[in-house]
Amino acid sequence: MSDIRPEERLAAALARLILAPDAPPARHIAVGAASPLPAAACWLVKKLGHPVRLSLLHKRSGNPFTEGTRELFDLTGQGRIDLFFLGGGQIDGRANLNLVGTGAWPGQAVRFPGSFGSAFMYMMAHRTILFREEHSPRVLVEQVDNISASGVNEPGVYRRGHAQALVTGKCVFAFHPDRARFSLLSLHPGETVESIRAATGFGFDVPDDVPQTPDPTDQELTLLRGAVCDEMLETYPEFCARVFDRKIAA
Repeated sequence: MSDIRPEERLAAALARLILAPDAPPARHIAVGAASPLPAAACWLVKKLGHPVRLSLLHKRSGNPFTEGTRELFDLTGQGRIDLFFLGGGQIDGRANLNLVGTGAWPGQAVRFPGSFGSAFMYMMAHRTILFREEHSPRVLVEQVDNISASGVNEPGVYRRGHAQALVTGKCVFAFHPDRARFSLLSLHPGETVESIRAATGFGFDVPDDVPQTPDPTDQELTLLRGAVCDEMLETYPEFCARVFDRKIAA
């Protein structure tokens, strides 16, 4: 198949991270509101035949939660959410997230959607994959203006999990909580180490060999454009129309 869309590549990259053999198993995955890319990746994993339980907070029908986020937080606190996804208006090199706003507290220069449960989910889920399509120095900053959710904590502060990776529109970073630092994991087509450095406000490690982010396989593309889109049409109609050229039948 040709004409791979950027969102399809990102969904496949997220799916590979979900299934990474060196990461804790993802048996129960939760996806928050307004997260079509992670939702697509999760459905792709499930349609590929992997036995995962999906709890999609934004799903309009068939939602497993009767009381919304209260049940999600309860499950996470019990250690029953293996994987969650988070983004941020700002993300820094220590994997801190800013969902409040820019400028001094309370971040009123540019307002973001708000922290909601990000701090709790980040610390209590077994692992978190960070994602943000925009890759620019205004988003990936040296230090966030306000910390909504911390990437690492001082010794003695309990947390169950950390960020596994950060997926952007230009590359994939791996995160190393032991040294609170990202390293370059793969480059999307057309990108170089130099172009990533120019677009990133924080420092990161670069291994000797940085591969290109793999294209989705023919099977993955077929599933994304077919069975995955079928599952997402009701919840994310605009995303499906824009990415997969499909709309809900009138």
